[in-house]
Amino acid sequence: MALLCIRIAMILVLFLAFSENHGFLRGVTSLGINYGQVGNNLPQPEKVLDLLSSLKLTKARIYDTNPQILTAFANSNVELIVTVENQMLAVLMDPQQAFQWVSTHIKPYFPATRITGIAVGNEVFTDSDATLLAYLVPAIVSIHGALAQLGLDSYIHVSTPNSLAVLTESYPPSAGSFKTEVSGIMSQYLQFLSSTKAPFWINAYPYFAYKDKPDEVPLDYVLFNPNSGMIDPHTKLHYDNMLYAQVDAVIFAIARMGFDGIEVGVSETGWPSKGDADEVGAMVDNAAAYNKNILRRQFKNEGTPLRPNMRLEIYLFALFNEDMKPGPTSERNYGLFQPDCTMVYNVGISALSSPSSSTSSASISLTSSATKVKT
Repeated sequence: MALLCIRIAMILVLFLAFSENHGFLRGVTSLGINYGQVGNNLPQPEKVLDLLSSLKLTKARIYDTNPQILTAFANSNVELIVTVENQMLAVLMDPQQAFQWVSTHIKPYFPATRITGIAVGNEVFTDSDATLLAYLVPAIVSIHGALAQLGLDSYIHVSTPNSLAVLTESYPPSAGSFKTEVSGIMSQYLQFLSSTKAPFWINAYPYFAYKDKPDEVPLDYVLFNPNSGMIDPHTKLHYDNMLYAQVDAVIFAIARMGFDGIEVGVSETGWPSKGDADEVGAMVDNAAAYNKNILRRQFKNEGTPLRPNMRLEIYLFALFNEDMKPGPTSERNYGLFQPDCTMVYNVGISALSSPSSSTSSASISLTSSATKVKT
């Protein structure tokens, strides 16, 4: 499998050299990929780095602090966001424990490995274990304090990814507001982000909105395909896709809490290429359209209608199909690549250069994956 990964990487280098000469990948600074590891047949981290380098992807997020990955990615140009697992939050509330954790899991690898962010937990505000929420902000503050003690706080931001289920209202975007039951801790969290200039991360999946109400949600609107879109009646802003509307709803929710200027980024998004019989819309054609269109937007480094001049950072999920993920079939079928490094499907250089190009003529694949939370 390792030799196959290397051969594919070499082929992709040739394709991407062509694309750079034609300007398709030049200047893309806001696109990342989620590198999950819930599989028993994934390539070694060194081969994964070759793959990322071949794709010219320079941002990745992992769901732990796997020392093999942190070591393999040393002296590369890939920026990494690492993750503190949810079960560690109670321990890391303690500043001494947080200092020990940073000293063990971060400091030995930095700066050779370009760790740029620490995600403290994942979707804690909507986790089924409500006790976790009380630990979140203290753990975030303790970890940031440990980074400051070690002189790393200006290089590594601390935040946490959130499910869209943290919103009680998201439509229209100007109605965006957080659930009242989390407002107290949310205010503390936003105060931390405001003071440290760290981003608010959101896991946003328009696919789930379509799957739950396919008769009400226009498919072209969620896929970024040409459509009439919607106009927010309060702001008069026009939205031609649901993802940007979801992001702006979060920005409005943050503003309702009294905070302005906090960057909102998409830590996960994607569309399934395969699903169970009841997973409406989970198919290759839709996944190809969604990801192709997101990539085209990312190449423009554009922002949302509310913040058109602030480029929107997006991390696709995930790099590989992961055969050990629990849940419906879709959970195991959202990867950019199969574990043997063959592409799941193509969106292609030619597809990125022209809205009318056929997906079947593609030569490069960039796809993504979903979370367990339906939003």
